[in-house]
Parts: sequence; C-alpha cells; structure tokens
Amino acid sequence: MNDRWFLFMRHGETDYNRRKVRCGGDVDIPLTEAGERQAHDTARLLAEGSDRIDAIIASPLIRTRRTAEIVLSVLGDVPFHLHDGLIERRLGAWNGMGIPETQPLIDAKETPPGGEGEAEFRERIRRTLEDIAGHGHRLPLLVGSKGVGRMLGLILGDERPPMGNAAVLRFRLPLKIA
Repeated sequence: MNDRWFLFMRHGETDYNRRKVRCGGDVDIPLTEAGERQAHDTARLLAEGSDRIDAIIASPLIRTRRTAEIVLSVLGDVPFHLHDGLIERRLGAWNGMGIPETQPLIDAKETPPGGEGEAEFRERIRRTLEDIAGHGHRLPLLVGSKGVGRMLGLILGDERPPMGNAAVLRFRLPLKIA
C-alpha cells in the first residue's frame, strides 16, 4: 500500500503575530500586508514544486481562509473547502497576552479561562484529520494556525520545530489516526 501524505501550511502574518501575543480560534483577524506577501511567496513555491496538491482545506478564520485563497489563486483549478475542525484552539482569556507569559501554561497543558482544553483540542484535530483522510485526496493542503500544526505533529508522532508564518510542513498520513 502506498503512503499517503498531506501538507500543512500556517497562515501568513497577522498583527498579533507581529506583536508576539496569543491569538486563538476565538479571535478572527486579517493578515497584515507582510502576511499577504508571505502567502504569495509560499504559494509560488508550492506551484513550482513537484508535489501536486489536489485539494485545499482551510479553517474558516479570516487569516487562514485568506492564506488559502491566495494559494488557490496561484495554483489554479484545485477544489477548495472550509473545515471548522481546523480552527485554532480557543484561548479565551489568554488571547492578546504575551507568548512568553502564556507558553509555560500551554506547556503545562492548562486550560485557558473561557477557552479550550488541550485534550479537547487534540480530540477535535484528531477527528478532523480522520474526516479529511476519509475523502481520499492524494495530497491535500491543510491551512491553519500554528497550534493546529503543533497538534497535528503530536497526533502523528512527528513533532516539528515551531513554524514561521506561511511555512509548510509535510506529514505522512497513517492508516489509523491515534
């Protein structure tokens, strides 16, 4: 049986990214001009690469949807879908707080007040990945936020270094998603 793969792309820069503060799935903000350029640059690299993306599936948040739309405009005729399951972890009271002050809380797997717990987020991403895998795409591009990329790595046993804006990771899709 052939291995199946998918690509994951983090959205381009937002104002919160630039200010190095948390921005969960319960905050919906646009890309900056730099973020738009980052998405265009990555889209051109994807178009020039040997991988043939056969679907783009994005979170409906403005920052991820816009990133996906930019990739779509460069790749051309590729099916495009939004999937609520790819929304970033809801961070409640941690939204807008500095990354250095919240990272220890995330590392300790604490639940943000008014937000989504780590186990709940993991299960949502696992179910989403299972759903997407069931559609039989040869090489889908998933577009989401950094936390979604982190969780995909944890679920698939393929931990990665932190992702910059508009970065792309390649993951092998197992036969069974844990």
